[in-house]
Amino acid sequence: MEPLDRVKELGDASVPFEFDGHAMIYSGDAPKLENELHKQFMLMQMNKVDPWKEFFKLGLTDISAEIIKLGITTKWTMIDEARQYRESLAIEQSIANDIKKMEEWEKFQMQYEPENPEVEEMEATT
Repeated sequence: MEPLDRVKELGDASVPFEFDGHAMIYSGDAPKLENELHKQFMLMQMNKVDPWKEFFKLGLTDISAEIIKLGITTKWTMIDEARQYRESLAIEQSIANDIKKMEEWEKFQMQYEPENPEVEEMEATT
């Protein structure tokens, strides 16, 4: 699998925003490297109950420092794009201060209908 395809796959509906890529790290044994990093940052794991939930509360500089300590050279992008996150913050601020904008946003949200194959199937058979 291509690394960026994996990033897109991980940024699905189970997380609030798509992921930004900050570095591509080549490793001859990626699972081993991932395991080493997980052990190093174990105390920062967000979900302390389920070890399969691989989200950590730490900064890019923490990860970068550990990668350097492991002797791995990589190029980092330390400033994230975070487009959806930044746009969401702007919308929150906008609708908090303007009732008309809030109503427009609510109308936009109400028009959204997730794909529902059962509904489509029922409509096709009636």
